[in-house]
Amino acid sequence: MLIKLPSSSSSCESEVTPESVYLSRRALIGRATGLALMVGLPGAGDARARYAGVGQVASPPWFADKLTSAQWARSSGNEVLTPFEDASSYNNFFEFGPEKGDPARQAVDFEVEPWSVAIDGEVARPGRYSLDTLCQPHRLEERIYRLRCVEAWSMVIPWLGFPLSELLRRVEPTGQAQYVRFEALYDPRRMVGQRSGFSLIDWPYVEGLRLDEAMHPLTILAVGMYGRILPGQNGAPLRLVVPWKYGFKSIKSIVRITLTREQPKTSWQIIAPEDYGFYANVNPAVDHPRWRQARERRLPSGLFRPNLIPTRLFNGYDEVASLYEGLDLRKNY
Repeated sequence: MLIKLPSSSSSCESEVTPESVYLSRRALIGRATGLALMVGLPGAGDARARYAGVGQVASPPWFADKLTSAQWARSSGNEVLTPFEDASSYNNFFEFGPEKGDPARQAVDFEVEPWSVAIDGEVARPGRYSLDTLCQPHRLEERIYRLRCVEAWSMVIPWLGFPLSELLRRVEPTGQAQYVRFEALYDPRRMVGQRSGFSLIDWPYVEGLRLDEAMHPLTILAVGMYGRILPGQNGAPLRLVVPWKYGFKSIKSIVRITLTREQPKTSWQIIAPEDYGFYANVNPAVDHPRWRQARERRLPSGLFRPNLIPTRLFNGYDEVASLYEGLDLRKNY
């Protein structure tokens, strides 16, 4: 008798929320007139009921339309979700400042409409795409992923997005494409952290993946979280999410995607190559030069409730291990 064991990121059938999303009459009218829309989530009434503390937010029409056909599914077993308040107020987004609370304060009025993304390099169909055009062919999916920061804290976040592989197939990578380079927005007028003379980052912020990592089904482009549009402090309007890598690999506010033959130089590699490698796979056996990585602090936590848990190789997403067969994970950190 063959028994199939689910992977660490699989969901139980009992946890899968029905696919239908229902809208109130008032919300439908609001969408038709371009007003803010609150979308009801299946089985929970609306985002406020499904995810405590989310509240009402304005969404562009293209996002509201996508929510009506979104696929809602859990993917992190029985792990408790990080409260929205913590996930939206404790952030590393150096474009808005170096402290954890800076992004939530500085990005509150961050305007992301209109937004476009340039796709170029080793592709057959390069071009500049508006965000709604970029997302239009793709069905939004909810992916509940663990997020592990290189600083040894972690969260569990429900993202809304679609597989990066679907977008890359649309633009048709050439046979020369080996890597994907991502570039974030550079706008010192609106991003106060980019104006700081104390910043070590040579803006714009750059990240990269091997093409096979980018094409893995776990890798997504996120446009929302907790049943709503992405907040500015969390990378609005478009960010990468690669759940088996440290959080700094999941670049925020993307404006350019370039397929290349050579491995791109990423921002943290340039700043401190001995501390931050290109791969940045979560690995409890490879310590940061200034702290251990064997355990992590799962948020929310506090002085009397540190909430320390063991760190797992690849953040527990064992299905990616085949990508690194024969690779020395200590040398290629």
